[in-house]
Amino acid sequence: MKFVKAVATGAILIAGAAFAEGERTDPNAIARSTLMKTVGMNTGILGNMASGKDPYDATKAEAAKAALIEAAARIEEIFAEQGGADPASEAKAEIWANWDEFLVKAKAMGDAAGAMDIASAETIGAGMGALGGACKDCHSEFRVMKQ
Repeated sequence: MKFVKAVATGAILIAGAAFAEGERTDPNAIARSTLMKTVGMNTGILGNMASGKDPYDATKAEAAKAALIEAAARIEEIFAEQGGADPASEAKAEIWANWDEFLVKAKAMGDAAGAMDIASAETIGAGMGALGGACKDCHSEFRVMKQ
C-alpha cells in the first residue's frame, strides 16, 4: 500500500509540473523550472520502473538516481537569485524568506535519492516513499500549485 501511495504521490508531483501554465520569462525562473523538470523526469523514470509501467533497467535507474542527486546539489545555486516577479513562476516568495528551511528540504530530497536502493524495481519502490515525501514536503510550502 505504501508503494502505491508513493507512486501516486510521484505521479501527482510530475503531473503538476507538466501542466504548469504560462511561459516563464525571467532567466532565474527558467533555470529553476528546468532544474525541477529534471527532478520530475527522473523521479518519473524511477516511479515507472517501480510500478511496473516500464521494465527495470539498471543503467537507466543509476542514471536517474545520479541526476536526482546532482539536481538536489544544484538547488541552492539555482534558487539563490530570486529574480523578478515572473507571473509563470511556481516558486513562492517564502523560499527566500525561509531560505535555511528551504535548503533543509532540498537536502532531504537529495538524501532520499542518495539512499535509494536501485538494485531492482522492488527496492526502487521501497525508496519512492521517502523521495516522494521529501518532494511533497517542499512543494507544500514553497511551490505555487497551479490549477
